Amino acid sequence: MSALVIYETLNRVGYITLNRPEKRNALSYEMVSAIKSVFKQAEEDDEAKVIVIKANGEAFCAGADLAYLQQLQKNTFDENLADSTHLMELFTMIYKSKKVVISQINGPALAGGCGLATVCDFCFATPKSTFGYTEVKIGFVPAIVMVFLLRKLGEKTARELLLTGSVFTAEQAIRYNLITEIVEENLLEERVNKFATTICLTASAQSLATVKQMIADIQHLAIDDALLYAAKTNATARATDDCKKGIAAFLNKEKLTW
Repeated sequence: MSALVIYETLNRVGYITLNRPEKRNALSYEMVSAIKSVFKQAEEDDEAKVIVIKANGEAFCAGADLAYLQQLQKNTFDENLADSTHLMELFTMIYKSKKVVISQINGPALAGGCGLATVCDFCFATPKSTFGYTEVKIGFVPAIVMVFLLRKLGEKTARELLLTGSVFTAEQAIRYNLITEIVEENLLEERVNKFATTICLTASAQSLATVKQMIADIQHLAIDDALLYAAKTNATARATDDCKKGIAAFLNKEKLTW
């Protein structure tokens, strides 16, 4: 039996590939477990500075597996809470990762699959890619992704996407500021690889981790608390080896490769 998720590292980029194409990479408890396990591996991999999540087959991720959804209806509240927490932990791992995470969308990314795609720092898609938080159409709720979507897009756009459950195109996703770039299908992998490699070469891993931590933390703080946090982080950053190295290279007009 082939692995549900494949992991490999190339040129300091860790590639996580969803590998359940016959089920359109649909999410089951086992699939979420496999993604979490491999993501943890990528997070701890010193050879990987940036993480890319992509998929084999015609779909990135079609959301929850239908057979799995039927099974959940027989669960107790506590069993369903444990299962919901399982998915929440995956999204939180991605959102709070100290590494830059990029999703590479080669087809439909729907419901939980859309959440997986858009909780990443950057998202690249093809002209044929489609997106949608479609849960309300089957009597379900896009509860977990809502927490991240409100932060990312604001209330107006989040309301539109979550309450209609509409499936929308990559062009619309660009207008919503939900994805980073649309790339022709035959060029998608090359473009994502180049983007990831550029980050690896031009940005300090320490700085990237700090910026991501601040983005996650600052939004819930009052303005004065946020500014105090920012000032303290600024002061701490000045004493780091990466900052000293970067400033020295700038002053000496040396090209710096991180």
